[in-house]
Amino acid sequence: MEDPKMIEAIRPGVTASRAKVALFDFDGTLSLIRSGWVEVMVPMMVEILADTNSGESEAALTEVVKEFVGRLTGKQTMYQMIELAENVTKRGGTPRDPLDYKRQYLDLLWERIKGRVEDLETGRATPEQYLVPGSIALLEALRARGLKMYLASGTDHAYVANESRLLGVDRYFDGGVFGALDDFKSFSKAILIRRVIQGSEAKGDEFLGFGDGYVEIENVRQVGGVTVGVASDEPDCAKVDEWKRTRLVEVGADYIVPHFGQHAELMDTLFPAQ
Repeated sequence: MEDPKMIEAIRPGVTASRAKVALFDFDGTLSLIRSGWVEVMVPMMVEILADTNSGESEAALTEVVKEFVGRLTGKQTMYQMIELAENVTKRGGTPRDPLDYKRQYLDLLWERIKGRVEDLETGRATPEQYLVPGSIALLEALRARGLKMYLASGTDHAYVANESRLLGVDRYFDGGVFGALDDFKSFSKAILIRRVIQGSEAKGDEFLGFGDGYVEIENVRQVGGVTVGVASDEPDCAKVDEWKRTRLVEVGADYIVPHFGQHAELMDTLFPAQ
């Protein structure tokens, strides 16, 4: 996995030489514990929209749902559920509270991933089995350069805190581990970036962002930072997922990688020798 061809430069020559802060997304960027969540969320939403009897085919509803789920990936899960409720209303239905939809989704997802969490808790599985390849080596390299690191996820905080601990990555995030809150408007990745800038820890162009979702790449680019889009074909992470790649390029990723197995080459690209 050390093939330098695995690093695609969308904006060749862009470097993170000025970076003081690294902001990481969690699910799909570092963690594979929740791999397959899209296959849980999308069918659930399609079924809910089909119950409105709008006359649309399952395929048409699936495309509608995939669009907004992808667009909102990286934001708190609640935003996807709010959009679901809005789509129910559009079709003449009476939506439930978005928080109810979120709870339904989390219950379904838990059925899919609980065995993974239990295996990690009991030691039947090693963290490496549920980490994007090369994650630890990359985090070690960034820490050695003195970057302050933050972990920010759209997944609920309690889950992120526990799962980052199980994977052994929480210790790298001296800036903190942040997840979604029930009061979803009180925290976001954009809010965290503003806090860091306002606290004079780093200027916008001193951010380096890593993520597999639309939101974190957009947020870091908006303040002038450098971004690495992680377009992993989960759960194998052996090649680029073209759908993810397209979305990440559209929103402004500077580099695209399928994993961090090429961490040494990636570090040389981001931090070229002076």
